[in-house]
Amino acid sequence: MNDFTLKSVNSVMRAGIFFFALAAFSWCLNMEAATRLRLGTLVPKGSSYYYHLKQMENAWKAAPGGGASLTIYPDGRLGGEAEMVRRMRSGQLQVGLLTVVGLSEIEPKVTGLQDIPMMFHSLEEVEYVAKELGQDLSDLMAAKGFILLSWSHAGWVHFFAKEPIRTIDDVRDTKIFSWAGNPETVKVLQKNGFHPVPLETKDIVPGLQTGMITSVPMPPLAANFSQIDTRAPYMLKINWGALVGGLVITKKAWDKLSPAQQSHMKEAAEKAGKGIQLDGRTEARESIEAMKNRGLNVIEPTPAELEEWRRETEKAYPDIKKLLVGESMFDKVKSLLEHYRKQ
Repeated sequence: MNDFTLKSVNSVMRAGIFFFALAAFSWCLNMEAATRLRLGTLVPKGSSYYYHLKQMENAWKAAPGGGASLTIYPDGRLGGEAEMVRRMRSGQLQVGLLTVVGLSEIEPKVTGLQDIPMMFHSLEEVEYVAKELGQDLSDLMAAKGFILLSWSHAGWVHFFAKEPIRTIDDVRDTKIFSWAGNPETVKVLQKNGFHPVPLETKDIVPGLQTGMITSVPMPPLAANFSQIDTRAPYMLKINWGALVGGLVITKKAWDKLSPAQQSHMKEAAEKAGKGIQLDGRTEARESIEAMKNRGLNVIEPTPAELEEWRRETEKAYPDIKKLLVGESMFDKVKSLLEHYRKQ
């Protein structure tokens, strides 16, 4: 082989190596271009809620422009919901699947969807009011630096207790769990004859074990996963409030995404919200059956007892309106429900 041929071969090899290295470098750049997001939630790993979040994770990876890499932290691993919101504000988290407890840390008016006990008579009513108020609440949260991607509401909150409970006075005689960091709720409960004990979510089980609390309002799914029924084996089947949640992302993280990415990811988030809503209701029923098999005693109120619950609960509405939900939001929820029921 002559010198000219050798030089030609070497040139081709060098060019091949150069283009290979360039392709590898470009691939690395694209990998780095994928947006990295962290999601915190109280949702139990292994639940239907978690399944839909994982489906959303896969969909976000396939978003245009390299997608978004999502890491999910379930089971409250990063603290309670107030702590998660603080982490989102500081940039440690970008996404959260939160109940109204956490969402109210962003915008207090969302409490109108969950913190008016026994206001809603059906989950269809909850869905209607959430739809009617959704855009207004989304705008309020956006003004505070958070983008609401989807709503979900997946069942009712019931009372779990260490001893049998049936009437509202029975619950008033218990030491009832209340969310830490919400002194106004404590005031409302105390003013209406209850004995609230503010705790973080992680302290519920130890609190029941030590007797620090003797009752807790909780959705059946969460009670089943944390085996609350083994410490509080009596469930009063009162629809105290709907379990309402929302998937939010910080505006700072959202604004870094292209319009095409935002559209793709919001669509996947809405699909996850609908899945959580549908499967959550089924899983709530299945959770009650699973706990009954472990020995849970389900107490069904009589119509007369249920009416007494409504009368006594409504006595607290002026305090809830003034201290928790706000007059305008309370009146708006009430007006929407009256309109829905007339239809």
